[in-house]
Amino acid sequence: MPVDPQMQAVIERAAKSGLPSYCSVSAVEARRLYKETRAVLSPPVPAVDAVRELAASGPAGPIALRLYRGLGAQAGALPALVYFHGGGWTIGDLDTHDIVCRTLANNARCIVAAVDYRMGPEHKFPAAVDDCVAATRWVAEQAAALGVDAARIAVGGDSAGGNLAAVVAITLRDAGGPPLVFQALAYPATDQRMDSASHTKFGAGYLLTRDNMLWFRDNYLAPTDYDDWRASPLRAADLARLPPAHIITAGYDPLVDEGRAYSDRLLAAGVPVLYECFEGMAHGFLTMGGVVAAANHALYRLGQSLALAFKPARA
Repeated sequence: MPVDPQMQAVIERAAKSGLPSYCSVSAVEARRLYKETRAVLSPPVPAVDAVRELAASGPAGPIALRLYRGLGAQAGALPALVYFHGGGWTIGDLDTHDIVCRTLANNARCIVAAVDYRMGPEHKFPAAVDDCVAATRWVAEQAAALGVDAARIAVGGDSAGGNLAAVVAITLRDAGGPPLVFQALAYPATDQRMDSASHTKFGAGYLLTRDNMLWFRDNYLAPTDYDDWRASPLRAADLARLPPAHIITAGYDPLVDEGRAYSDRLLAAGVPVLYECFEGMAHGFLTMGGVVAAANHALYRLGQSLALAFKPARA
């Protein structure tokens, strides 16, 4: 399938923008550029029932969280999605993914807890992992105060955030909890070796370039970390007994092969997986709902899966 016309327009717009590549500027400037471009591509901000700014206890100090309560949610304790934003473990924040989190909260009629984890190059691996694990545990521990049903907590994220969500799921399984009911992974980075065919095929001309990916990786990891499963969950020895997953990939994404490979490994380990490839899309499309209709459809699909996973078990 060819590139979707709406995505092609975004690709052409980026090529003509004259903006520097992230890897050619400082991390601080890259964060500014990313926030600026996301704002241009985003849809109007959807209303939610409530938004709260909080801080979770973390290994290096407080971790900022933003809690969203979806419109139409029932009274009482709600299921919760703990969400980790994308951005190569270097860029992105609570604001760049605010609309994604609002939309998921509304679509799944749940609470979404967005996590402002530490990033590179200031904070190297495994700082982001440690923060995301700590934030998820904190949401479970504080469930009653937050209006969360501790028996119905999921994790999710896009790109680097999908990587972190997958790692949190494995970590909590091995630690004996808190239990998770679902993982929602959008074009997750699962293998830091970056040697799949799609990395070569789509490493230039489709928004996420190989040069930027190498820069992101260098900001986050040392070469000795590449095969650590906390950086490359595809290389974890055991993927059994993990929560069911919905994995979304993009057809023109350097990460598409490793997203599909992670789905295959989960299935082989007996984990239920819904895998969907949005064939005409490029990396990062989830945050482009103002100009790319498939972004809104993908968020609707993830919301459907979350709502189903959050249904209380029948007695």
